Amino acid sequence: MSTSSGSYHHGDLPGALLRAAMELLEEDAASDLSLRAVARRAGVSTAAPYRHFADRTALVSAIAAVGYRELAEHLVKACPDPVTADDLATIAVAYVQFALTRPGLFRVMFAEPCDPTSPERTAAAEAITAYLESIVAKALPASDPQAMATATWALVHGLAFLHLDGKFDATRPEEVEQRVRAAVGAVLAMSDRQG
Repeated sequence: MSTSSGSYHHGDLPGALLRAAMELLEEDAASDLSLRAVARRAGVSTAAPYRHFADRTALVSAIAAVGYRELAEHLVKACPDPVTADDLATIAVAYVQFALTRPGLFRVMFAEPCDPTSPERTAAAEAITAYLESIVAKALPASDPQAMATATWALVHGLAFLHLDGKFDATRPEEVEQRVRAAVGAVLAMSDRQG
C-alpha cells in the first residue's frame, strides 16, 4: 500500500495549508507568506505543499479565491438586497470594514501577484466583480453601468487602502463609516448633477 498520497497522511492537505496560511495572515498582516512557513504551521514537511501548489503564486491565488468568496459573503450580509444609493454606501462601508478586519487577506487579494490562469481565483474574482457591478446598476442607473461600477469600486477600494496604509485614521469605526459614506455620497451627488 502506497503512502505517497497527501490525503493518506493528512485528510485534507490543501485545506490545511490554506487554513495555515490564513492563520499566518491573521497573526501578522505584513507576514511574508512562504510555502515553507505555511508547511511549518500546518505541521507537514516543507515539500508537502508542492503537491498541491506549484509555487507561492499558486498558493496566493488559492488564498485570494477564498478571500473573494468571504468578501462577497460579508457584503451580502451587510445588505442582502441593495437597491438604493444608501444601500450602496452600506456596502461600501462593509467593504472597507472587511479590509480593516482582514488586512493580511485583503492585501493578498489585491496587492499580491496572482496566477491569472487559476480557475478558482479567476471565477471568484469574476463573481465579486459581477456582484459589485449588479449592485451599482441597481442602485445607480446610469448610461454606462460598467463605467459607473468601475468608478465606484475604485473609490471604495482606494478608501480601503488609504485606511489600511494609515493615510486616514482607522482607529474609530464610526469615523471610518462616516468618511466612507460621505465620500460615496459626494461622488453620487456629482453623478446626479452630471446625469
